[in-house]
Amino acid sequence: MENSLDDIKKKVEELAEQINAPKFLLPTFDHVIGDATPCIKIDRDGYMYYVISERGHEYERRKTDSIDELLYWIFAKVTFSVACAYELGHRIEDKDCRRIIFEKQEELLGLLNENWRKREQAEHQEILKSHPFDDLAGLRATYWRQLREQGYSELEIEKSAYEKYPQKNEEKSRLAQGLSTCAVREHNK
Repeated sequence: MENSLDDIKKKVEELAEQINAPKFLLPTFDHVIGDATPCIKIDRDGYMYYVISERGHEYERRKTDSIDELLYWIFAKVTFSVACAYELGHRIEDKDCRRIIFEKQEELLGLLNENWRKREQAEHQEILKSHPFDDLAGLRATYWRQLREQGYSELEIEKSAYEKYPQKNEEKSRLAQGLSTCAVREHNK
């Protein structure tokens, strides 16, 4: 059965209502706003497109003939935005914000479709392979800013910040590897 834009819009609105997602997070249908709001289009062959453009430049275009795939694309973005807003209201200073965001996003997707939750969970695990959680990043950034305001050099700030709030993953720690960006800049002067 071929889906019309009206059918897709109705389904998107029903799913959004299930998770109390604000309407402003939903895509448009067949008209591009140009502010990075996703737009859903259908061609004459029945292929559905998920398009993101901003200021006349198209950044993303995905094509599918699967309504499930299209809905996953839509709600992966919607639930991420909702999860980010949730994290802001439930921030834990010494925890990587992605812990709360990822958990909330997976929870929301699971309310809509268990397969979408599993798929997003796998995507999160892939992200964490290259960019593991860093629970002290927020504290380190705050301390970094305080030291900068006190007039310390970037090299002193970086050294102090990582000494006070070390990265737990030593293989990712630039300081543990002696690859401090500030040290490299100082060396290259």
